[in-house]
Amino acid sequence: MTDIEFIDQTLRDGQQSLWGLRMRAYHAAGALPHIDRTGFQVVDLTGAGMFTVLLRLLGDDPWATTDFMIKNLPRSTTRSAIRTLCIIGFGFTPDSVIDLWTQTLAKHGIGSFWLFDCLYDMAVMERAARVVHDAGAVPVPAIMYGLTGVHDDAFFAERARQMATWPGVTSIYVEDAAGVLKPERARTLLPAIRAVTGTMPLEIHCHNTTGLAQHNYIEAMKAGFTVLHTASRPMANGPSLPSTEAMVSIVEHMGFRHRLDTTQFAPVEENFIWAAKDAGYPLGRMVEYDPRIYDHQLPGGMTGTLKNQLALNGLSHRWDDVLAEIPRVRAELGSPIMATPFSQFVGIQSVLNIVTPERYSLVPDEVIQYAMGHFGPVPSPIHPDVLDRIMAAPRAAALAGWTRPQPTLKEIRAQFPSGTSDEELLLRYMTSNEEVDTMLRAGPIRTDPRRSSSSILASITELVAEAKGSRPVSVRNEHFAVQLGSPVSAGLGEG
Repeated sequence: MTDIEFIDQTLRDGQQSLWGLRMRAYHAAGALPHIDRTGFQVVDLTGAGMFTVLLRLLGDDPWATTDFMIKNLPRSTTRSAIRTLCIIGFGFTPDSVIDLWTQTLAKHGIGSFWLFDCLYDMAVMERAARVVHDAGAVPVPAIMYGLTGVHDDAFFAERARQMATWPGVTSIYVEDAAGVLKPERARTLLPAIRAVTGTMPLEIHCHNTTGLAQHNYIEAMKAGFTVLHTASRPMANGPSLPSTEAMVSIVEHMGFRHRLDTTQFAPVEENFIWAAKDAGYPLGRMVEYDPRIYDHQLPGGMTGTLKNQLALNGLSHRWDDVLAEIPRVRAELGSPIMATPFSQFVGIQSVLNIVTPERYSLVPDEVIQYAMGHFGPVPSPIHPDVLDRIMAAPRAAALAGWTRPQPTLKEIRAQFPSGTSDEELLLRYMTSNEEVDTMLRAGPIRTDPRRSSSSILASITELVAEAKGSRPVSVRNEHFAVQLGSPVSAGLGEG
């Protein structure tokens, strides 16, 4: 009997945290059979952000990428993410599009959806869970942790208790996106959630931004959590999650059982070391401890984005000022939990506050809508002076009577040519006609990894060993051609 299950985050949150969602199909191809054979309970695979990056930045067809991944994970249940109000960017998405997105992913083989709303609009979250359930998949609602004066153990436990009653929910997911959960808080928070959820399996997902994630996982297992989120070592640690390799050792040392085939770890690790080198992306590593994380609470991926934005505008020297401004803005805006999209709202407003002559003299529409309650219940009252400044913004008057648009799917379809598939409609709605047309002109996605010469030579060596004493062997593909006979001869060609 298995005591501890694992959910693999290599292909989704690992690469989101380290590579900005830029993993392409051919970079994962060599690892997929091994991930599939490892024995993970679920393989987290994709989400709307990944779709957007693949299409917009890389010109790859996200549906083809998803299909390729699922095809090569035949034993695995795969998972996608859903934000309950806005699956695209930071604006609002009509319910009809969210429903179509969910149904279409399920049609392509996604069997599990984790869904989150950092303002905990429970009615909206339950609606999303019902849509997932009705699509034939499993909804996994998330408790998104934040270090604030508003969200105590009782707050999180009560939300978990409600989630456990929703149709189709068979597990609940606890995430520390910013990596600010400390073991001493885990010792009270996690048992409180366990106490109100009966025997329902609980999942733990902590980013290793401060190097404490594995210690939180230990506390989770002590509290009765039975599902750990991890990633292959090259895609783990730092802003990502603990490595599967390290957590297996800890699980075994604690006397728990698991069902992972550890012989599959090495080929997955080898693949992503190669992929990182091929693409010029970083490998995961433990980071130096920086106590400022507990003040700004920026998710790891967003830290890099903000730094890049400052650098593009010649403002890299203001980074420390931004870090100092973020906790101030977060508190003034009612202490939202620092995960998408609210971490972006706080971060962008903080940058604007330090680059403009007066704080809150420039306020994005999304911050105004947040202050008006359009994104859900604000955790605590916004500071009165700040609320006055936000409502005095020129755009506030125009947004005062705004309501969230809810066009029907029929109305949305009317914007696109007759016969457009659900898949293409979603892509065009999420990005633009021009970007989708460019993607279609590019043709099929690349799925074959272009190995280095050393990897090719290793393959040739294996062929030589197999061919000795047998009839000639010939192998050819777009990257190399090998012909083995007596005497042995080999030729390498560039793809």
